[in-house]
Amino acid sequence: MARVGVNGVELFYETAGDGDPLVLVHGSWGDHDNWTPVLDALAKRFRVLVYDRRGHSRSERPAGQGTRTEDEDDLAALMEARGYAPAYVAANSFGASTALGLAARRPGLFRGLIAHEPPLLGIVADVPELQPLMTDIAKKIESVIAHLRAGETLAGAYEFVEEVALGPGMWERLPDAVQETFLRNAPTFADEQSDPNWAVLDLDRLAGYTGPALLSKGTQSPPWFATIVSRLSAALPQARTHTFEGAGHIPHVTHPAITSTS
Repeated sequence: MARVGVNGVELFYETAGDGDPLVLVHGSWGDHDNWTPVLDALAKRFRVLVYDRRGHSRSERPAGQGTRTEDEDDLAALMEARGYAPAYVAANSFGASTALGLAARRPGLFRGLIAHEPPLLGIVADVPELQPLMTDIAKKIESVIAHLRAGETLAGAYEFVEEVALGPGMWERLPDAVQETFLRNAPTFADEQSDPNWAVLDLDRLAGYTGPALLSKGTQSPPWFATIVSRLSAALPQARTHTFEGAGHIPHVTHPAITSTS
């Protein structure tokens, strides 16, 4: 266990294994422990680095509104500081948005990129058939944030899991430790949503990343993720796509066996 100061913030990180460098980037509400179910299998093949993004768990939580660009700069600085540049980067949800944003800006940091279901709603805002669904999602996220601002952390986390990201009945299926992490990191989700650019990405600039890319989605996830993955795949010159059958938004937590071997 260690901490390192990068980009004006102290980040908690851990390393494991030997081989080519692999950096794992968690999503909103989570932390490095989300990767624990797949870490041992990955460490047999890679020199793995996991960390808590700013505002999450054991990393520093600066006051005031943050931005996804700050997360991107954190990731770049951490990779360089710990000798993981260039590296393979595998990322989930908001972490996937972060990794893609960094790949668009600094492609040389990547040997390869894996991104599972980035919530980049801005890149599909022009799809007519998604408009009613996106309006509904926006209302649900506003409700989640209202709960969090009112100090109703459990209600906000429950609504996000059940109504936005994972689906009905999923809160109770999450391990206790994952639920606790959701509650601990809830304030940072509200902060992330205050960034006006949290859901957008310059696809023309992303096309400048010409390295290997794998974009994945789950069959149990909300359908708009598939449209996002399709748009990203069209933008990336070497993109491939993969579908996790029977899994959803956090397959490395709910279905670690199929995740670590895919």
